[in-house]
Amino acid sequence: MSDPSAVFARETSTRPSRASLRTAVVWDVLKDALDRRAEASGKDTLDVLDTGGGSGKFAVPVARLGHRVTVVDPSPNALFALERRVAEAGVADLVTGVQGDIRGLFDVVEREGFDAVLCHGVLEYVDDPAEGVRNAVAALRPSGALSLLAAGLGGAVLARALAGHFSEARHALGDPDGRWGDADPVPRRFTADQLTELAEAAGLEVGAVHGVRVFADLVPGVLVDTEPGALEALLKLEAAAAELPSFHAVATQLHVLGEKRG
Repeated sequence: MSDPSAVFARETSTRPSRASLRTAVVWDVLKDALDRRAEASGKDTLDVLDTGGGSGKFAVPVARLGHRVTVVDPSPNALFALERRVAEAGVADLVTGVQGDIRGLFDVVEREGFDAVLCHGVLEYVDDPAEGVRNAVAALRPSGALSLLAAGLGGAVLARALAGHFSEARHALGDPDGRWGDADPVPRRFTADQLTELAEAAGLEVGAVHGVRVFADLVPGVLVDTEPGALEALLKLEAAAAELPSFHAVATQLHVLGEKRG
């Protein structure tokens, strides 16, 4: 895997920020997947669907690569923010925002209409995650790429334990949805095996699984903000650990990348 801090800086034309701790590893993997898909299809411009894409955190950099992006999101406010963001980035001609959700995805987009689909931060909130993944895969053209990002169970357990909330950490371990209590703002979390099984059952050939934010949520913010070179070093550490299965169990988020079969 290439250096995510360098990739992030190159795509945003700025020094890496703390926000890059949440996106750099996924962006690095996603960019490589889009490059491979473009080469395999012989197309310079891909059709990319970002379901639950919000204000365009990934849609804008994908459009900057020259690809057409359709963002489907249920929030009018998020789509309004997307409109402003793409205009400021100079990619308004490449990004289209549509109000909708993954359950009714084909009310607003066509089946098998996309070379790549992003499904980031969606499965935690839908009533039926299996249906959500099936719809994401059904939106892909044959051999299209799916980028799937969801909350990880182990990271939440570790965070509650380190914060001294031991009963909540134990509750999350035994809860079928991985929740630590009624006040938990996340409706559902996954293990790497659960997320992989959902993807494979939906017709995806899983190519890679990554742990995201393995260390970032545990490191004191003051250290990252004040220690020279700490952010860049932490980004490199995250990239080094992301592909190692032993760290998937403690990641805040899990990322699955795969290709539609047939």
